Amino acid sequence: MFSDWRRRRAARRVKPGDGHPLPRFRWWQPLSRSLLHLRLAGPDGPETWSVDVRLWGDSDDGEVRARLYRDGVHHATSKLPAELPVTGGVVQVAASSYGLRRCHYVADDGTERQLAPDPASAEGRRARLERRRPGLSRALGAVSVAVLVVALVLGVPQIVEQVSAIPPVADRFGTFVSPVRLAPSLNVALVVATLLASTERALRLRYHWLLDGGLFEGED
Repeated sequence: MFSDWRRRRAARRVKPGDGHPLPRFRWWQPLSRSLLHLRLAGPDGPETWSVDVRLWGDSDDGEVRARLYRDGVHHATSKLPAELPVTGGVVQVAASSYGLRRCHYVADDGTERQLAPDPASAEGRRARLERRRPGLSRALGAVSVAVLVVALVLGVPQIVEQVSAIPPVADRFGTFVSPVRLAPSLNVALVVATLLASTERALRLRYHWLLDGGLFEGED
């Protein structure tokens, strides 16, 4: 995901922290904030690194940033996608329209692991469900994929038809008639189901460029 060019660009985006303490996770923040933790063995003993992302953007400029904390103290900040240096490697952070798509520790030897979500966060609650009810968790995951596949099959032809009706596009490429036509109420239901499915996958940091909107966001 992070090519050499993107790594150099991500490194330029990293700004030093100002030392403020990690804010406590509030009960009203599950849908607007992601908080994940990483425990590493540092030269002076165990370290806890935390990544805090306000998914709706910062209040001052609307920019989505990853803030890195070391043992609860602000260490660095970067716009997304981010690559934040930590002991023995980096933490790579990226988001989609529905939440985090990646928050992984990549060690210097190339091994990687996902950071652990804070128990109070929505990702943490979803992880708790996976531990306590693995069967239900797998079923929810399968339903999410099925919903996105159905949305892709039913929705894309309708979108292509609407785009092809734009005069400049129609003049150059002709018009396309979708073989699928759904009632407006069904299209609304399909959009809502797609949002819920994509959000459920984002809570598990699952992402596919075709299923989760990367095709339309320009993601690879």
